Amino acid sequence: MNISTKLTLVALSTLTVTACLTSEQQGGASGAKSQQQAASTALENQGIATKALWPKDIHRVEKSQLLETRIDILLATMTNEQKIAQMVQPEIRSMTVEDMRQYGFGSYLNGGGAFPNNNKHATVSDWVQLAEDMYQASIDASLDGSTIPTMWGTDAVHGHNNVIGATIFPHNIGLGAMNNPELIHQIATATASEVAATGIDWVFAPTVAVARDDRWGRTYESYSEYPDIVSRYSAQIVSGLQGQGKTQFDSQHVISTVKHFLGDGGTENGKDQGNNLSSERDLIKLHAQGYFSALEAGVQTVMASYNSWHGNKMHGNESLLTGVLKDHMGFDGLVVGDWNGHGKIPGCSNDSCALAINAGVDIVMVPDDWKAFYHNTLKQLANGTIKQSRVDDAVRRILRVKLRAGLFDNPSPATRLADNGNDIIGSQAHRDIARQAVRESLVLLKNNDNTLPLAPKQNVLVTGSGADNIGMQSGGWTISWQGTGNTNDDFPGGSSVFDGIKARVSQAGGSVELSADASFKQKPDVAVVVFGEQPYAEYDGDISTIEYQAGNKQDLALLKSLKAQGIKVVSVFISGRPLWVNAELNQSDAFVAAWLPGSEGNGVAEVLFSKANGDINYDFVGKLPFSWPASNGQNELNHNTPDYQPLFAYGYGLTYQDELTVSNELNEKSSLQTANADSENSYGLFNRRPENNLEFYLADAANPALLVTGNYATTPGSDNLIFDSVDWKKQEDTRELTWSGNASASVYLKGEQSIDLTKLDLANGQLVFDVKVSSAPQASVYLGMDCGADCAARLDISKQLQSLPASKWQQMAIDMTCFSQTGLKPEQVTKPLIFESSTAVKFSIANVRIAKGGQAADCNQFAN
Repeated sequence: MNISTKLTLVALSTLTVTACLTSEQQGGASGAKSQQQAASTALENQGIATKALWPKDIHRVEKSQLLETRIDILLATMTNEQKIAQMVQPEIRSMTVEDMRQYGFGSYLNGGGAFPNNNKHATVSDWVQLAEDMYQASIDASLDGSTIPTMWGTDAVHGHNNVIGATIFPHNIGLGAMNNPELIHQIATATASEVAATGIDWVFAPTVAVARDDRWGRTYESYSEYPDIVSRYSAQIVSGLQGQGKTQFDSQHVISTVKHFLGDGGTENGKDQGNNLSSERDLIKLHAQGYFSALEAGVQTVMASYNSWHGNKMHGNESLLTGVLKDHMGFDGLVVGDWNGHGKIPGCSNDSCALAINAGVDIVMVPDDWKAFYHNTLKQLANGTIKQSRVDDAVRRILRVKLRAGLFDNPSPATRLADNGNDIIGSQAHRDIARQAVRESLVLLKNNDNTLPLAPKQNVLVTGSGADNIGMQSGGWTISWQGTGNTNDDFPGGSSVFDGIKARVSQAGGSVELSADASFKQKPDVAVVVFGEQPYAEYDGDISTIEYQAGNKQDLALLKSLKAQGIKVVSVFISGRPLWVNAELNQSDAFVAAWLPGSEGNGVAEVLFSKANGDINYDFVGKLPFSWPASNGQNELNHNTPDYQPLFAYGYGLTYQDELTVSNELNEKSSLQTANADSENSYGLFNRRPENNLEFYLADAANPALLVTGNYATTPGSDNLIFDSVDWKKQEDTRELTWSGNASASVYLKGEQSIDLTKLDLANGQLVFDVKVSSAPQASVYLGMDCGADCAARLDISKQLQSLPASKWQQMAIDMTCFSQTGLKPEQVTKPLIFESSTAVKFSIANVRIAKGGQAADCNQFAN
């Protein structure tokens, strides 16, 4: 009997057993399962995790009773003031060495753009001296009675990127393209040694976000849109940073942090710090994989994320931080908050947040308001808002990490490395690793007529905004937070793309000319055009469209000018994400996605150019870690999802052996042209989802502001109002609203900021929306807008709803002047859409906007 036959018989016997069950048994089992699923969904819609869905006890760290005994002894001697100080993390720009001596903070950090003595060009010795001063102050018991050593945390996210002269590796998106876990381990090890050389103990890396919407400003911090690469890399980075075996936490390794827990790469519309509406199973399958491998590798710290999950801010999500991460998955290290992330929890502020601590944040990152936070937390501990057991658990975790990392036993920062680290920062060995990473990260998208590799012995024009700009090619989180304000002089030992091309061409006897505007003295044989995104970080990088240079095609004009002169064009595209560049591709003979390669731009030239004898120097090996869009409407374009139609698929990447020709007539017509034209004459409120950072809320007497975080919601404790997402022209493009008539309830749109319709030239426009009435009202239904306290307008639209044909979509347009006449101040609209009723009614809405022109409604028809 073969295996397939055995499997068939097993399946048949299973079916037979199932068939023998009584209908009552089957119904009971089905009902129980349905109830479990309903309960799980109800929790999920509140952002509450179900522990049973997650892997159990995966934190692979050797336990030590001796270490725990040391912690017991330390805890027994500590005052609450000393314990709270361990949990507060200030930033070097808002604290002094004397503050450290007085309070004995458990840790501190330097944010992006923060340097010793506020000096951007601080030397390695300056960094070490600050680390030494803080360390000595922390173990000085003269003022605070504590000798517990502090630890310094830093965002070394692509090398030790805050320090002048450090090796700047490609950003994560480029490293994802190379798909080389062994090289990733080398990069992490090199980064650790450079960080340790400045006396710093702790790195806020790796970022294991799985970016799903390329409009997100942190897409380049993601290795891939798919979790497999992220998972493989995560463990390698942790072991590279922390060391393994005999090298673990030695003088050249540091504490690692896996971040940001959880779901930051999957927020709605790619909004930084936004709301992730993934199901819990997708949260696990897509967004948690990098954490699993990091925990298995023994990562010591986890950073909480800014984002929400179904409306529940992660910094305050006890079910995930404590229930899943600590209790279920067995993580016994510490959870650190992000920069003022606790202050974004409803009910909290930057200087007070018991909710975050109670949820499981052990170290609260309070860059500026640390003093008030410290005293407020002491009061909350004293009055019982925070339990003593929670504080003791947090401090136990902090001490455990410090003891494991050897901070109690190792020499002070200034004595850890004999040469003070000067020979380690930006060493040639590290730059060689970075250059290899640059070469392997490049993805060849187009190479018509074998344009590449280029022969070095020819006349080469190098142009474009990124041609001789190390800061631009390094991107955000480079010296400064946004990566702006840097010049090539800020990268001693680094090289631009032009530097690398000039060296190769000159060595082979060719000539090279650098031009900012593509002008030239001698007509070139080929032009290498380096262009792309300017540096950005976090929310400053959020974009509304993935079209490159939408409305301002300067780089396209440069490419066209070169092609018009019969010059071959090689485009090197610098970007932190895939963007819609069909027009630029059409004007290029070859096109390379170079991502954000970092300080070693010469690695680009090593692949673009052949050897002097014509042999390939280095071939392209990079493959797309993100799908490349075919249109500017493909914001969420991900492998293994429905309607997947990219221009270049996930995993695509040409080599010099490939003979693929990419069309020079790719579609350049915007799929958003109509929407863009409309946007000039309207302000969107809802189109498949809320627009312009608005959110839906439900309200009744018991619940004045219930944020709608899923596709379905009701007023809690009642069915006064049911909110559902249903299909019309596209999936879930309408919202169906059902009032029971039992009590008054409303649904409204609201954002964080008010809307000035006068500046938008829409104060005399119209509120326009599509509506379908399923059940007409028998009494008043109000449509309104609010403009702050005691500032509102309401129009009774019951007659209009009654007059519409049943179950047919119609457009309704109402003059804004009708709202103004009943109390609205158009310069300060806080709620641009409100539907309110105490009578039974059911209707659906779609395509809601405030627009110019069109056929206006008569204000007299609305009864008040």
